[in-house]
Amino acid sequence: MTFPESLLTGYGQYVEKGFVRYKETHEHLAIYGQEPKAMVISCCDSRVTPEGIFHAGPGELFVLRNVANLVPPFEETNGQHGTSAAIEYAVTALNVNHIVVMGHAKCGGVQAFRENANAPALKGDFIGRWIKLLEPAAISMACMPVDKLDDPQLAMEYAGVRQSLKNLMTFPFVSKFVEAGELAIHGAWFDIGSGELRVMDPSTQTFEVANAAVASK
Repeated sequence: MTFPESLLTGYGQYVEKGFVRYKETHEHLAIYGQEPKAMVISCCDSRVTPEGIFHAGPGELFVLRNVANLVPPFEETNGQHGTSAAIEYAVTALNVNHIVVMGHAKCGGVQAFRENANAPALKGDFIGRWIKLLEPAAISMACMPVDKLDDPQLAMEYAGVRQSLKNLMTFPFVSKFVEAGELAIHGAWFDIGSGELRVMDPSTQTFEVANAAVASK
């Protein structure tokens, strides 16, 4: 099979419009490197694009995307810890000031967990083992529910974000910079259909519609 024609067409449009628009920015980034102030941990769902949602240009966001926007707890076992490596690089090398864990509506990873929560992950079942990271969130939600929702899918999406924020604080370098006031972690949730962004209140852990900061023209 040949390289997808649609991607080549898209690349052509990018070169003619997008790259030209940010040509000087790209040249600066190529010479001096990146200095993003925020990291966004988002789902790899094709409907959720952090750069688009936050209208960010090249070099403005350090983005990590995985199934269900999950952060595993810190561990020192051998293995390929891609998510943990990205977090470590963002915090200790790029010195980002903010980490945003952003969930979203109709998350397939969350739905898969809800439908198969009691099923053991089979050998070779990467997704099954990965979404098991949601188990503590489900237990916490059942024992001490924060939200009064009739939508179990949405409640689990919120709970997953909260659990990932808790897991972030198990990383020594994250907790160190948070306690020093040099790093802040945030929870958010995006509605694909309406475009609505909800941000978690750190004191109540509830999600409220974000007040957009509108740039003056």
